[in-house]
Amino acid sequence: MTKAATWYRHIGHTSKAPIRWAAAWARITFFGSVMVVRSFSPRSYGPQTRYNLARHVWLDTAPILGWFTVLIALFTLIITRIVIVTSASYGLSQYALEMVVRVLVVELIPLTAALFVALRCTIPSGAALVEMRRAGHFRTLRRRRLDPIDVEVLPRLLAGIFSCITLAALSCVVAGILAYFAVYGFTMAGIDGYTHMTGRVFEPMFTFIFALKTLFFAIAVSVIPMASGLNNIEDDGSRESAALQGLVRMFGVLLILEASSLVGNYI
Repeated sequence: MTKAATWYRHIGHTSKAPIRWAAAWARITFFGSVMVVRSFSPRSYGPQTRYNLARHVWLDTAPILGWFTVLIALFTLIITRIVIVTSASYGLSQYALEMVVRVLVVELIPLTAALFVALRCTIPSGAALVEMRRAGHFRTLRRRRLDPIDVEVLPRLLAGIFSCITLAALSCVVAGILAYFAVYGFTMAGIDGYTHMTGRVFEPMFTFIFALKTLFFAIAVSVIPMASGLNNIEDDGSRESAALQGLVRMFGVLLILEASSLVGNYI
């Protein structure tokens, strides 16, 4: 992996912008492939890796889970109320709840969770890798016969994926429940209609695309900032430069994934 990173860095320094762009994405793809292999390898999970993984999973998820859910709950109530009032004014009240589920639960919440985890966790973690590499922390780990990729990078990457999926899943459940109460109130009278509508929305292919999109969002917001922080082309680049590069690339990938899911669901 080190030889490949050096080769990509050499290309980045000696080539024009299009080649540097291609080299950066080739480096990210290579890094992501390596991390997928390592994440499924039992040899990667030594004692130090397991400890760091548990610590990062807790730090990247627990402190933000509660108030992110509250934020999504307030957002759900506002959006649901707007949709209900607007639908009623056009005589389309029967479609209001389905519209809320399709737009809010399926489209907006996974994207919001991914962006939130990226800004709160994975981009700072990717920038921190730049500082670790500069400070010689990776060389220190190698002298202790520890792989810095397994000890420092893999736990941060897996924690970012876990945090993104957890926030998206919990927020979707909370949004679905609050949307029901916002439309029907505190009564069980609408359970049958709501269940029928939900089943009609989440048919097998739609559910598969939704789950796949959420997973790819989580992978994108974790892999790209880590790759930018670990292997940024500019050896003299700052912590902010690595974070900005990761942010721009990540936004591009998220837009492509969201557009692809919309094409798969509605075209």
